[in-house]
Amino acid sequence: MKRCLLCCLFLGLSLSCKEETPAKITIVDKTFFQKEVVGKKVQLVDVRTQEEYESGHIDDALNFNIIDKKTFLEQIEGLDKEEPVYLYCRMGGRSNRAAELMKKKGFTQIFDYSGGYKDWVTE
Repeated sequence: MKRCLLCCLFLGLSLSCKEETPAKITIVDKTFFQKEVVGKKVQLVDVRTQEEYESGHIDDALNFNIIDKKTFLEQIEGLDKEEPVYLYCRMGGRSNRAAELMKKKGFTQIFDYSGGYKDWVTE
């Protein structure tokens, strides 16, 4: 009887444990963005200021300004943490900061365009 209870307890615990996907930040380039992001239905986030965003942005990116950290953290709550998120800023610094914050908040697939908008607009 003890053995049966222990087996049931072990089985119940092992079934209730959800395997978590480790969070991963992947640095990507312009070619990756052109092939995998632009024109696709993805979570694309421009982390620059509103003024920078209004002067030009990639595809239909959302604008979540990382400089306003409190608002940024509120805005990312509207995204799906299990789906890939693609980030960019001007040159890669702010998007890296955003990626680290998102990783801490439970996002599992984060793609950071290291060249940023500056690279995007150059030929």
